[in-house]
Order: sequence, then C-alpha cells, then structure tokens
Amino acid sequence: MIILDTHIIVWDALQPEKISKKARKMIDRANDSGEIIIADISLWEIAMLMKNKRLSVDATYPEFIRLIRAANHYTVQTITPEIADLSVSFSSEVNLDLADRLICATALYRNVPLITADSNLINAQSIETIW
Repeated sequence: MIILDTHIIVWDALQPEKISKKARKMIDRANDSGEIIIADISLWEIAMLMKNKRLSVDATYPEFIRLIRAANHYTVQTITPEIADLSVSFSSEVNLDLADRLICATALYRNVPLITADSNLINAQSIETIW
C-alpha cells in the first residue's frame, strides 16, 4: 500500500514519463492490488491548480477526477481527527504547506510510504518516501 503526493497523481495521468522507475514500479504494483491511497486534500489541490490555470486539462475538474479515478484503484482518505493532529505536530523538517502536512500525516496514519519527488519531503526523517 502507498500514498501519492498530488503532483504524482497529476503526472501519472498526464506526464507519466516524469515518474521515476522505482516509483512507477510501486504505483503499478499497488494499482494492481487496489492499494493506492490519495489524501482528500489532493483533490482540492488539483481543483486549485486547474482554477488558477497552473494545470491545463481538456476536461472539467469533475470529469478529470472521474477519469483518473476510473483509470486507477484509488482510495480517498478523508481527514480524521488523528490525521489533523499529526499534521500539526511535524517539526520544521516538513514544510509549512498545509496540503503537504496533511498528505504526510495521512501517510503516517495509514503507515504507508509516500511517493513524491518533493526533495523537502524526501529529506524529512519522519516520513518514509519512495522516489
């Protein structure tokens, strides 16, 4: 089981060549067994990227989300009180970005590695990452 950072969800859908070989292998293996988690905050991040024209897709936001969910076996993890609590307990090694903190907290809560290319998160000692 793994969790994907938001940019990995987008890259997987639109630019899969950007994903490292190791991460690709883990994503494919987890997808085959239906064990890919995405944090619900990633859905919001994708909506904001599209609204702010930082992500251009030939579909509406709801259509794009339906397409990526149809193509993969994603389980959306909602924010729980435990995840919220974990997200505010990180030291400065995890940046102050709310979405990153919630995604990392979700990884810890579910006890799964995070697939990310974010060097800040890769270098954080408290998060198991794959890249």
